Amino acid sequence: MADSKKKQIPLRLSEKLYNAIAAWAEDDFRSVNGQIEYLLTECVRQRKKNGKYVSEHLDEPPEFDIK
Repeated sequence: MADSKKKQIPLRLSEKLYNAIAAWAEDDFRSVNGQIEYLLTECVRQRKKNGKYVSEHLDEPPEFDIK
């Protein structure tokens, strides 16, 4: 990021989503916060690249197949 200042925001996640992101973060050797920032950055980069959202169903709650 060009700007070294970071904005702090409260974020509410379902337990299932948090656990999925936490497991993914661990696999990628990142903190949960770092993983969320990485994923959001990639989504914004993708949108800038092709002008489309990553998913066409962003307003629908995600379904997790987590056991």
